[in-house]
Amino acid sequence: MSVAIVTGSAGLVGSATVRHFADRGFDVVGIDNDLRSYFFGREASTGWSRSRLEREVRGYTHHDIDIRDAGAISKLFARVAGSLEVVVHTAAQPSHDWAAREPQTDFSVNANGTLNLLEACRTVKSDAVFIHLSTNKVYGDTPNRLPLVERKTRWEIAPDHPYAEHGIDEDMSIDHTLHSLFGASKVAADVLVQEYGRYFGMKTACFRGGCLTGPAHSGAELHGFLAYLMKCAVTGKSYTVFGYRGKQVRDNIHSDDLVSAIWRFYRQPRSAAVYNIGGGRFSNCSILEAIAACERITGRPMNCSYDDTNRVGDHIWWVSDVRKFGRHYPEWKLTHNTDSILAEIHEACVERGAPA
Repeated sequence: MSVAIVTGSAGLVGSATVRHFADRGFDVVGIDNDLRSYFFGREASTGWSRSRLEREVRGYTHHDIDIRDAGAISKLFARVAGSLEVVVHTAAQPSHDWAAREPQTDFSVNANGTLNLLEACRTVKSDAVFIHLSTNKVYGDTPNRLPLVERKTRWEIAPDHPYAEHGIDEDMSIDHTLHSLFGASKVAADVLVQEYGRYFGMKTACFRGGCLTGPAHSGAELHGFLAYLMKCAVTGKSYTVFGYRGKQVRDNIHSDDLVSAIWRFYRQPRSAAVYNIGGGRFSNCSILEAIAACERITGRPMNCSYDDTNRVGDHIWWVSDVRKFGRHYPEWKLTHNTDSILAEIHEACVERGAPA
C-alpha cells in the first residue's frame, strides 16, 4: 500500500489532504502535536479534527510528534520508507504577531522543522514527492509598494499595471523587503525546499498560498481570517480590524481547491517548482467586503472595532496569479469563491456548537 505522510494533519489543509489521499487508496501517516493550541489558545485547538480523522478515515494513523524532533521524524520516515510516495508538509507557526513573541520557536518550527522533514525524506526515499505549503508572505512588503488606488470598499491596483488583470506572479522578488519574522522563517523553509529539488534532484514544490480557508479551519484572531471572522459574526464576539481602513484585499482559496492542486502535482511532479496559489481574481475580498458578506449570511450586524495600527507584514493588496500552475496542470480549476466559502464556514460554525 502506498503511504502519504502529512504534517499538520489535523489542521485545515492537512486534514483535507488526509481525506483526499485516503480516498484514493493511500495509507496516510499524520504528524500533528496540536501546537496550534499553544500558539493561539484552546479555541484554536485542532484536537476535534484529529478525533474526527481517527474516527472517520480508514488507513489513517496519527503521530503526536513535534517536527523539530529530528530523531523522531527520522525514525518515523524509516518505518514507512518502503512504501512512502509523497510528503505533504502543512505544519507551521503561521502568524506574524506570534512570531515576534517567540522568534526562536517560530524559526525552529518553520525552518528547522522543514529541514528535518526534507533530510528524512532524502535519506530514506529520495524519489518521494515533497510538497511544502509556503506562503505569499515570502514576498515581504514588496506588494505594498505597488501602485494602489483607494476605492469605496477596497484597495485596488492601478488598472494599467501588469498585475491588474491576473494578480501577482512568481517573478516578484523576495529580496530587499520587510518580511516580519514569520515571513523570514518561511523564506528559509521555501528556499530549502527549492534547494533540495535543485541540488539533490528531488521532486519538490513550494505552494505560496494566499489566504487558505475552509470550514475545517480552527480560526483564531492571529490566524485564520475568514474562519475567525465568521466565528465572531455567529457568536457576536467583537472583531478588530487592523489598519488600512479595512480595505486591504486578500484572495481566498478553499482547502479542497488547494488539495486538488497538491494531488495534481503529486501525479506529475517537477523539481524545485514554485507556484503562487490562491483564489486569484476568482475569489478575493477586502476586510470590509468580508464583514458585509458575513452580515448577509447571518442576517445581523457584526460587532466590530477599528485599530489604525496595521499588522507588520500585512499586505494591502494581494491577488495571486495562478496561471503558472494552470499552464502546468490545465485540468485544475478553482471551484469555490469567497461567498460560497463563507457560507460553508457558517454552516460549520453552527454545527460545532456556536449559536446561530
